[in-house]
Amino acid sequence: MKFELNDLVAVLDDDLSGTVTKIDGLKITVATTNGFELMFEANELVKIKDNQIMDRSVFSGKSLESVLSEKETKKRQNPPKISSKERTQPAMEVDLHINQLVKNTRGMQNHEMLNLQLDTAKRRLEFAFQNRIQRVVFIHGVGEGVLKLELEYLFKRYEGLKYYDANYQKYGQGATEVYIFQSKTA
Repeated sequence: MKFELNDLVAVLDDDLSGTVTKIDGLKITVATTNGFELMFEANELVKIKDNQIMDRSVFSGKSLESVLSEKETKKRQNPPKISSKERTQPAMEVDLHINQLVKNTRGMQNHEMLNLQLDTAKRRLEFAFQNRIQRVVFIHGVGEGVLKLELEYLFKRYEGLKYYDANYQKYGQGATEVYIFQSKTA
């Protein structure tokens, strides 16, 4: 595909779009809608015919505040008391380090690795709910905190659970424990 200066383009494998500002052979510089200038190969871009695609954002016309409010949870008034017997039950451990999930990360983008880790966490959490496992420890590591933050967003979507930092002596700072409240009848 042939690109010209000021063409509206979108990146094929990413949620980025913008305007072509420089063309150097097959290297194309794009000024994104966020104000950054990024360089791409020509085969990574697609020309946008009109502004209709540019107007459709990730939030589908929603304000940032409404998107953030969807991620926030309502505070529970009085969580049920946990007996000492329940607290001492062994927890199910889920190691979310990427090298524990796949043999090789070559060719994987950061967002693909994060999505794999989050999908694994969601599946293991669903498994715990179905099998009435009350405690699950998600080992996410320290890093930059992106996975931990996304895990918290995931946990906030569920009712009947609370989460907190796991035992520091056993896991250090890189783990979050989830306690699932079980109903007495079942």
